[in-house]
Amino acid sequence: MKIDKTGETQSESGRGMTLEQVRNLPVTINVVTAARALGVGPNTAYTAIRDGLFPLDMISVGGSKRVLTASLWRHLQIEGLVAA
Repeated sequence: MKIDKTGETQSESGRGMTLEQVRNLPVTINVVTAARALGVGPNTAYTAIRDGLFPLDMISVGGSKRVLTASLWRHLQIEGLVAA
């Protein structure tokens, strides 16, 4: 584990995000960013999407998939950011 400047821990692989980084995400994010927040690689995320197993709500914008950040916050059970 390594500590970033905010004092939050991150995985050694650098895939994970700190709580502060997740809290500061915009309203929608791309699949790669969502995968990073979940601590998985993009290939794993895209496979889960293809198989209908991706745990987050998504929308299509101009032919690309966008993940709703509120869905990520609910999935990670980050309190105070979204209503239950």
